[in-house]
Amino acid sequence: MDLLIVESPTKTKTIGKYLGKNYTVTSSVGHIRDLPKSNKIAIDIDAGFIPKYEISDKKHQVVKELISLGKKANTIYLATDPDREGEAIAWHIAQILIEAKISSNKMKRVTFNEITKSAVNEALDNPGKIDENLRKAQEARRVLDRLVGYDLSGIIWKKVRYGLSAGRVQSPALRILVAREKEIKAFIPDLFWVLTADLKGQKSETLTFTCKEDFKVEMEGKDEKQRKKAVSDTEKTVKDILTKAKKGDWEIKEIKETPRKRAPYAPFTTSTLQQAASSRLGFSPSRTMRTAQRLYEAGHITYMRTDSVTLSKDALKTIEKVIIGNYGKEVHEQRAYKSRAKNAQEAHEAVRPSDASKKSAGSTDDQKRLYELIWARTVASQMIDAQVKNTRITANITNEEIPDFNLKGTQVIKPGWLLADPAARSEDVDLPQFATGDKLDCKDVAEEQKETTPPGRYSEAGLVKELEKRGIGRPSTYASIIKTIQDRGYVEKEGRSLKPTDTGEVVSDFLEAHFAQYISDTFTAEMENELDEIARGERDYTKTLTDFYTPFQKDVEEKEKLDKATDLGEADPQMKCPQCKSGMIIKLAKTGRFLSCDTFPQCQGARTVEGKELEGPKETGEDCPQCGPQAKPRAKTHGRLIEREGKYGKFISCNNYPKCKFIKEDPHEVAKKKTGVKCPQCSKGEMMERNGRFGPFYSCTEYPECKNAIKAKPTGKYCSHKREDKENQTCGALMMEGTKTIPERCSDKACPNHRPDKLERK
Repeated sequence: MDLLIVESPTKTKTIGKYLGKNYTVTSSVGHIRDLPKSNKIAIDIDAGFIPKYEISDKKHQVVKELISLGKKANTIYLATDPDREGEAIAWHIAQILIEAKISSNKMKRVTFNEITKSAVNEALDNPGKIDENLRKAQEARRVLDRLVGYDLSGIIWKKVRYGLSAGRVQSPALRILVAREKEIKAFIPDLFWVLTADLKGQKSETLTFTCKEDFKVEMEGKDEKQRKKAVSDTEKTVKDILTKAKKGDWEIKEIKETPRKRAPYAPFTTSTLQQAASSRLGFSPSRTMRTAQRLYEAGHITYMRTDSVTLSKDALKTIEKVIIGNYGKEVHEQRAYKSRAKNAQEAHEAVRPSDASKKSAGSTDDQKRLYELIWARTVASQMIDAQVKNTRITANITNEEIPDFNLKGTQVIKPGWLLADPAARSEDVDLPQFATGDKLDCKDVAEEQKETTPPGRYSEAGLVKELEKRGIGRPSTYASIIKTIQDRGYVEKEGRSLKPTDTGEVVSDFLEAHFAQYISDTFTAEMENELDEIARGERDYTKTLTDFYTPFQKDVEEKEKLDKATDLGEADPQMKCPQCKSGMIIKLAKTGRFLSCDTFPQCQGARTVEGKELEGPKETGEDCPQCGPQAKPRAKTHGRLIEREGKYGKFISCNNYPKCKFIKEDPHEVAKKKTGVKCPQCSKGEMMERNGRFGPFYSCTEYPECKNAIKAKPTGKYCSHKREDKENQTCGALMMEGTKTIPERCSDKACPNHRPDKLERK
């Protein structure tokens, strides 16, 4: 019996169908080892940046199973993903098995770019060895990110606020968003006027022509007097044109038709897939990657982490047949593309359907929509150009000289590749038939004063495109970069736009002021190049990390003497402290910027940035049970309970926070949110509703002593499902409210009754 190990449990089902009874297919469920989360010493810097890995949480049982299966197997195929992360996972699995006295001679490395029967069998027929250079490149990235993250985050904790973070790639991404936000805030809008004329031909309906000039008045660099004069002069010019336009005799002055070709887009890379899925489907990058992962694991598409735009010969043959069969031989054109991304690896194929003859695939609506997008882009990439005709009709008056007014239209003459990807087609604007010299009847003329708008904030897709253009990150990291800066509270989504928070701006400004070289585009892109060189065996691992870390560590140590970055300067002198009438300074809190009395802590007067007085914390008159005078062992500073205002409303806590984290809940609020359902874990408290970072959830009233929590409202019933992992004993966990199709389900994720729909299908 041979053993084949992949990363994802979902893959095991697909691959298992192809291999038959002579193979056992199992999964590592991602990484099995990693650096400890809270220990920087896990990297032996003096010995050459040697990482000290440990088995990840919740992976001990997985490792035990892999060792057990490995000892029984004749050959062990390490079939993790065909990239740096996959190579690293394969290496870690091999190391664990070798430590368990399993011979390395039994282990073979296999990779496939798509999970199809032919691809899997071909990989097994041509096994290789673990690529040590590729694995070392992943290790260098992991170690580098840990060192930068720990040192920069440590400075941020001390100089801004505990619990924040900085990173080698997340911080440059944040800097891009903050720089755009500063552009927006500093933007001075210009005024401009749009002139339109509603004109009717003898055989046409009334059409709106637009003046080709926009009569802009630039405001920047002018004082108030200059601005008023410029606006007055422009308004006079506009009024003069409108007067002449109303009185004049209109006619068609020129008709210009311009043929144009629209070439198809290249097949998808990770980046362009994320961008297209965002604009076409409204998917976030993380949603796109989750969905693509499922499609890949089910064998529907090729590997989705790639910056290549190439297609295999077999794929091109299938696509040709699809095009000829669906649209005709005349629209097929075999094309080759070159990646425009900086530092493109071109190691794999583009993201494409495993079998282009299938126009639809996937088990969920998201999967079907994303697959159809991938299919359309792939097939269209091998078709002829679309032929488009742009038409511009120019009108003017015959008896006076005023700027031309234009009407524009577009028509698709031959759709070409748009046959396969009709969603990429712009709506046709058909214009009536005119001839030069045709007379027009003027029904109305109008003006509209407008302002230029600042540059827009980046959307998630826009930021991915910008990161790729600057060479920051890699296809596999874009989604996690964006998720990280949102999870840290540095960025918020407003619609589809990413807006930096006050905390995000302060952190970015601090890093820009003191660590600019390490969050610059140049440094980040150059470091990506060096990691690529390690992957190709052209650069030494230890020397690369030494050359970076020696000056970096020195810079970090020098910045330890800096003042805190939460004092953001003096407030408007007219803004006085509401309590003592002293001046005020701008400070940063968890909730954002606020104004604090400059004599703090002697005076605790505070205002919002807009000037509204903020009430300070009020003492309840109670000692803290954890660090008050009665606490054992006795604390150095006796804590008192105070009322605070938090993200989710008012609460009572110790004034020694964060040293003491005691929280007392408002009894009135607790009474309102109790469900009456007894907690099965401690049997003392009952389940009550709470608000958290991801919305409402339900937990025990005895928190923090009892940490029992569930996602949805408990129904009061307990799960009666017989658990195989508990020797067929009744589960006993709380049942909680479900959905319309699944009214209730078990709150224990390990219980099959957590997903009763899947239980029924079995």
